[in-house]
Amino acid sequence: MDTEIFLIATDNIDNCGADLDKAASYIKEGGLVAFPTETVYGLGGNGLLANASKKIYEAKGRPSDNPLILHIADAKAVDELTDYVPDMAKKLIDAFWPGPMTLIFKKSDIVPYETTGGLDTVAIRYPMHPIALELIRRSGCYIAAPSANLSGRPSPTKAEHVITDLDGRVDAIIDGGDVDIGIESTIIDLTGDRPVILRPGFITEDMIKSVLGDVCFDPAVLLDHADSSIVAKAPGMKYKHYAPKAELSLIEGDDLAVLAGFLKMIKEAKNKGLKVGVIVTKEHEDAIDADAKIVLGSKNDLKSIAHNLFASLREMDDFGVDVIYCESFSNEELGRAIMNRLLKAAGYNLISAE
Repeated sequence: MDTEIFLIATDNIDNCGADLDKAASYIKEGGLVAFPTETVYGLGGNGLLANASKKIYEAKGRPSDNPLILHIADAKAVDELTDYVPDMAKKLIDAFWPGPMTLIFKKSDIVPYETTGGLDTVAIRYPMHPIALELIRRSGCYIAAPSANLSGRPSPTKAEHVITDLDGRVDAIIDGGDVDIGIESTIIDLTGDRPVILRPGFITEDMIKSVLGDVCFDPAVLLDHADSSIVAKAPGMKYKHYAPKAELSLIEGDDLAVLAGFLKMIKEAKNKGLKVGVIVTKEHEDAIDADAKIVLGSKNDLKSIAHNLFASLREMDDFGVDVIYCESFSNEELGRAIMNRLLKAAGYNLISAE
């Protein structure tokens, strides 16, 4: 398959109508188009066509019991995709849509099980990225879109990442530049009496509590180890995700312990003849050296850490390292979302340096 690349600037959408119409036509006809959102790049297909969802799983090499998220361009679409919208959903929609929040409802009959991973629930998001919204509107479809990467690889935050993984596997890729946030949306399950966070993201626990007064985490989110028995209610709950090619380990502890842990692990790896990569914060930049080093940003600026995270994991592949050591982060607010991604990328390989 020849993959078309459409270069579309967010501030020049009006002059790119022909390219957007071509991309939208692929979606209408049951094809696949990768496109930018404010979180990461998504791989889109018509979410109400069972065969289009099957194509998404095939292109990504994604297990078919891992649910897809339906992207909409009007909050009123929720009424068609679910038979019941609880009051807590209406409050969250008013507060955070459009934006990086996915809500889970009981699905209506029009949503095929191929899109929901065989579940009776549907995940819905109203993105705020102008290219994503324009593609949805022009296609006239509800677009099912997981991250536009090969299954298990770091999520794409640049079009180059998508091209590396999916060129020749999809009909088109829209290059809209770097994304803003850099980690996937917060997922909240609203099918029970109490809202439950299934995946932490940019919309944090405190932000949700400020609207609803109450929210809890699914036990799977709080695990620091893999659990194959988990029922995948939402994308990314069950399978290893975000992994670079080299073995990744996280080092946790206070600042001095983390620094000592880095030096110890680097020395041991070098003695084995391994090429070592490190991913560190700005605060440890000068104290740690290795064959390859990437600085995520200051640990006091978690938005920058989140923005740079997936690109840094992919950059380590380019360095050809054998092992990677990375700092861990606090499990509070946005730090919880960052650690959620890092733990999965590392296969829950967490080294205590205390």
